[in-house]
Amino acid sequence: MTRSATPPLAAFQPSQVGNLSRGEQAYGRLRDAIQSGQLLPGTRLREVDVAQWLGISRTPVREALARLLAEGLAFNESPRGMVVAELDQAAVSELYVMRENLEGTAANLAAQHASAMEIDLLTEIAARDRREGVDSAQLARNNRLFHDTLYRSAHNRFLLKTLASLHESMALLGQTTLSLPGRSSHALKEHEEIVSAIRARDSARAEAAARAHIRAAYQSRLQVLFAGTE
Repeated sequence: MTRSATPPLAAFQPSQVGNLSRGEQAYGRLRDAIQSGQLLPGTRLREVDVAQWLGISRTPVREALARLLAEGLAFNESPRGMVVAELDQAAVSELYVMRENLEGTAANLAAQHASAMEIDLLTEIAARDRREGVDSAQLARNNRLFHDTLYRSAHNRFLLKTLASLHESMALLGQTTLSLPGRSSHALKEHEEIVSAIRARDSARAEAAARAHIRAAYQSRLQVLFAGTE
Protein backbone atom coordinates (compact mmCIF):
# COMPACT_ATOMS: atom_id res chain seq x y z
CA MET A 1 0.00 0.00 0.00
CA THR A 2 1.40 3.32 -0.96
CA ARG A 3 0.59 6.97 -0.37
CA SER A 4 1.80 7.26 3.21
CA ALA A 5 3.49 5.03 5.73
CA THR A 6 0.91 3.09 7.65
CA PRO A 7 1.58 1.20 10.90
CA PRO A 8 0.91 -2.55 10.67
CA LEU A 9 -2.33 -3.93 11.96
CA ALA A 10 -2.13 -6.25 14.93
CA ALA A 11 -2.18 -9.93 14.06
CA PHE A 12 -5.52 -11.70 14.20
CA GLN A 13 -6.35 -13.04 17.63
CA PRO A 14 -8.53 -16.15 18.03
CA SER A 15 -10.82 -14.35 20.47
CA GLN A 16 -11.55 -11.71 17.85
CA VAL A 17 -12.41 -13.82 14.82
CA GLY A 18 -15.26 -16.04 16.03
CA ASN A 19 -16.73 -18.02 13.14
CA LEU A 20 -15.69 -15.56 10.45
CA SER A 21 -13.70 -16.81 7.48
CA ARG A 22 -10.20 -15.43 6.95
CA GLY A 23 -11.50 -13.38 4.05
CA GLU A 24 -14.24 -11.87 6.23
CA GLN A 25 -11.71 -11.14 8.94
CA ALA A 26 -9.44 -9.38 6.45
CA TYR A 27 -12.35 -7.38 5.05
CA GLY A 28 -13.40 -6.27 8.54
CA ARG A 29 -9.89 -5.13 9.40
CA LEU A 30 -9.54 -3.19 6.16
CA ARG A 31 -12.97 -1.59 6.56
CA ASP A 32 -12.13 -0.54 10.13
CA ALA A 33 -8.78 0.86 8.96
CA ILE A 34 -10.59 2.95 6.34
CA GLN A 35 -13.11 4.23 8.89
CA SER A 36 -10.43 5.08 11.46
CA GLY A 37 -8.32 6.94 8.92
CA GLN A 38 -5.44 4.47 8.95
CA LEU A 39 -6.09 3.93 5.25
CA LEU A 40 -6.74 7.32 3.67
CA PRO A 41 -8.68 7.93 0.46
CA GLY A 42 -6.42 7.32 -2.52
CA THR A 43 -4.22 4.81 -0.69
CA ARG A 44 -3.09 2.08 -3.08
CA LEU A 45 -4.13 -1.44 -2.10
CA ARG A 46 -1.70 -4.00 -3.55
CA GLU A 47 -2.58 -7.58 -2.68
CA VAL A 48 0.94 -8.50 -1.63
CA ASP A 49 1.31 -5.39 0.54
CA VAL A 50 -2.04 -5.91 2.26
CA ALA A 51 -1.21 -9.55 2.95
CA GLN A 52 2.08 -8.53 4.56
CA TRP A 53 0.38 -5.72 6.48
CA LEU A 54 -2.26 -8.04 7.91
CA GLY A 55 0.12 -10.94 8.40
CA ILE A 56 -1.97 -13.43 6.41
CA SER A 57 -1.83 -15.21 3.08
CA ARG A 58 -2.87 -13.59 -0.19
CA THR A 59 -5.95 -15.78 -0.79
CA PRO A 60 -8.17 -14.22 1.94
CA VAL A 61 -6.77 -10.80 1.06
CA ARG A 62 -7.91 -11.32 -2.53
CA GLU A 63 -11.41 -12.11 -1.22
CA ALA A 64 -11.39 -9.05 1.04
CA LEU A 65 -10.27 -6.70 -1.74
CA ALA A 66 -12.98 -8.04 -4.05
CA ARG A 67 -15.55 -7.23 -1.38
CA LEU A 68 -14.14 -3.73 -0.90
CA LEU A 69 -14.73 -3.19 -4.62
CA ALA A 70 -18.25 -4.64 -4.44
CA GLU A 71 -19.16 -2.41 -1.47
CA GLY A 72 -17.75 0.70 -3.12
CA LEU A 73 -15.02 1.18 -0.51
CA ALA A 74 -12.32 0.88 -3.18
CA PHE A 75 -12.08 1.22 -6.95
CA ASN A 76 -9.62 0.47 -9.72
CA GLU A 77 -7.74 3.57 -10.83
CA SER A 78 -5.65 2.95 -13.92
CA PRO A 79 -2.67 2.70 -13.95
CA ARG A 80 -2.27 2.64 -10.15
CA GLY A 81 -4.61 -0.28 -9.55
CA MET A 82 -6.96 -0.57 -6.59
CA VAL A 83 -7.19 2.43 -4.25
CA VAL A 84 -9.34 3.42 -1.27
CA ALA A 85 -12.40 5.36 -2.45
CA GLU A 86 -13.43 8.83 -1.35
CA LEU A 87 -16.88 10.35 -0.95
CA ASP A 88 -17.38 13.81 -2.39
CA GLN A 89 -19.95 16.20 -0.92
CA ALA A 90 -22.66 15.06 -3.33
CA ALA A 91 -22.13 11.42 -2.41
CA VAL A 92 -22.23 12.26 1.31
CA SER A 93 -25.55 14.05 0.78
CA GLU A 94 -26.96 11.07 -1.14
CA LEU A 95 -25.81 8.69 1.58
CA TYR A 96 -27.58 10.65 4.31
CA VAL A 97 -30.76 10.97 2.24
CA MET A 98 -30.90 7.19 2.02
CA ARG A 99 -30.04 6.82 5.69
CA GLU A 100 -32.81 9.20 6.75
CA ASN A 101 -35.41 7.31 4.73
CA LEU A 102 -34.27 3.85 5.81
CA GLU A 103 -33.80 4.65 9.49
CA GLY A 104 -37.08 6.51 9.60
CA THR A 105 -38.75 3.38 8.25
CA ALA A 106 -36.88 1.22 10.76
CA ALA A 107 -38.09 3.35 13.69
CA ASN A 108 -41.65 3.29 12.32
CA LEU A 109 -41.62 -0.50 12.11
CA ALA A 110 -39.92 -0.86 15.49
CA ALA A 111 -42.76 1.07 17.11
CA GLN A 112 -45.10 -1.56 15.66
CA HIS A 113 -43.10 -4.75 16.12
CA ALA A 114 -40.35 -4.35 18.76
CA SER A 115 -40.63 -6.65 21.74
CA ALA A 116 -40.62 -5.29 25.30
CA MET A 117 -37.14 -6.76 25.73
CA GLU A 118 -35.86 -4.95 22.62
CA ILE A 119 -37.31 -1.65 23.84
CA ASP A 120 -35.66 -2.13 27.23
CA LEU A 121 -32.35 -2.86 25.48
CA LEU A 122 -32.61 0.32 23.39
CA THR A 123 -33.28 2.26 26.60
CA GLU A 124 -30.27 0.72 28.34
CA ILE A 125 -27.93 1.38 25.40
CA ALA A 126 -29.00 5.02 25.23
CA ALA A 127 -28.47 5.39 28.99
CA ARG A 128 -24.85 4.28 28.68
CA ASP A 129 -23.95 7.62 27.12
CA ARG A 130 -24.92 9.41 30.36
CA ARG A 131 -22.18 7.67 32.31
CA GLU A 132 -19.10 9.68 33.24
CA GLY A 133 -15.81 9.15 31.47
CA VAL A 134 -17.27 7.89 28.19
CA ASP A 135 -14.81 8.79 25.40
CA SER A 136 -15.59 9.37 21.73
CA ALA A 137 -14.56 5.83 20.76
CA GLN A 138 -16.97 4.33 23.30
CA LEU A 139 -19.67 6.77 22.23
CA ALA A 140 -19.20 5.57 18.65
CA ARG A 141 -19.50 1.92 19.70
CA ASN A 142 -22.63 2.66 21.73
CA ASN A 143 -24.07 4.59 18.80
CA ARG A 144 -23.50 1.73 16.38
CA LEU A 145 -25.02 -0.74 18.86
CA PHE A 146 -28.07 1.50 19.33
CA HIS A 147 -28.70 1.73 15.61
CA ASP A 148 -28.05 -1.97 14.99
CA THR A 149 -30.55 -2.81 17.74
CA LEU A 150 -33.07 -0.38 16.26
CA TYR A 151 -32.74 -2.07 12.85
CA ARG A 152 -33.27 -5.54 14.31
CA SER A 153 -36.27 -4.28 16.28
CA ALA A 154 -38.01 -3.42 12.99
CA HIS A 155 -38.28 -7.15 12.25
CA ASN A 156 -37.92 -6.74 8.49
CA ARG A 157 -35.14 -8.83 6.96
CA PHE A 158 -35.05 -6.90 3.69
CA LEU A 159 -34.75 -3.53 5.42
CA LEU A 160 -32.03 -4.98 7.66
CA LYS A 161 -30.06 -6.20 4.65
CA THR A 162 -30.33 -2.82 2.91
CA LEU A 163 -29.23 -0.93 6.02
CA ALA A 164 -26.26 -3.28 6.48
CA SER A 165 -25.10 -2.49 2.94
CA LEU A 166 -25.55 1.24 3.51
CA HIS A 167 -23.45 1.12 6.65
CA GLU A 168 -20.59 -0.53 4.79
CA SER A 169 -20.41 2.57 2.59
CA MET A 170 -20.48 4.79 5.68
CA ALA A 171 -16.98 3.58 6.56
CA LEU A 172 -15.77 6.08 3.94
CA LEU A 173 -17.10 8.95 6.07
CA GLY A 174 -14.24 8.46 8.50
CA GLN A 175 -14.27 8.92 12.23
CA THR A 176 -17.29 9.70 14.35
CA THR A 177 -18.76 13.19 14.65
CA LEU A 178 -19.68 12.51 18.29
CA SER A 179 -16.43 14.16 19.38
CA LEU A 180 -17.73 17.52 18.14
CA PRO A 181 -18.63 19.89 21.01
CA GLY A 182 -22.20 19.29 22.10
CA ARG A 183 -22.96 16.62 19.50
CA SER A 184 -22.92 13.63 21.89
CA SER A 185 -25.41 15.27 24.30
CA HIS A 186 -27.76 16.17 21.44
CA ALA A 187 -27.47 12.67 19.98
CA LEU A 188 -28.35 11.18 23.35
CA LYS A 189 -31.53 13.25 23.57
CA GLU A 190 -32.39 12.27 20.00
CA HIS A 191 -31.92 8.58 20.83
CA GLU A 192 -34.10 8.94 23.91
CA GLU A 193 -36.85 10.60 21.87
CA ILE A 194 -36.78 7.70 19.39
CA VAL A 195 -37.03 5.16 22.20
CA SER A 196 -39.82 7.10 23.91
CA ALA A 197 -41.89 7.06 20.72
CA ILE A 198 -41.23 3.36 20.16
CA ARG A 199 -42.22 2.55 23.73
CA ALA A 200 -45.45 4.52 23.22
CA ARG A 201 -46.06 2.52 20.01
CA ASP A 202 -46.33 5.83 18.15
CA SER A 203 -44.92 4.88 14.76
CA ALA A 204 -45.34 8.33 13.19
CA ARG A 205 -43.48 10.06 16.04
CA ALA A 206 -40.78 7.40 16.04
CA GLU A 207 -40.18 7.90 12.32
CA ALA A 208 -40.12 11.68 12.67
CA ALA A 209 -37.64 11.44 15.57
CA ALA A 210 -35.35 9.09 13.64
CA ARG A 211 -35.42 11.31 10.57
CA ALA A 212 -34.62 14.39 12.68
CA HIS A 213 -31.73 12.48 14.28
CA ILE A 214 -30.19 11.64 10.90
CA ARG A 215 -30.63 15.21 9.64
CA ALA A 216 -28.79 16.46 12.72
CA ALA A 217 -26.05 13.88 12.14
CA TYR A 218 -25.73 15.09 8.54
CA GLN A 219 -25.30 18.70 9.67
CA SER A 220 -22.54 17.59 12.05
CA ARG A 221 -20.86 15.67 9.24
CA LEU A 222 -20.92 18.74 7.02
CA GLN A 223 -19.38 20.76 9.84
CA VAL A 224 -16.53 18.26 10.03
CA LEU A 225 -16.04 18.13 6.26
CA PHE A 226 -16.00 21.90 5.84
CA ALA A 227 -13.63 22.31 8.79
CA GLY A 228 -11.26 19.78 7.24
CA THR A 229 -10.70 18.08 10.60
CA GLU A 230 -11.02 14.48 9.43
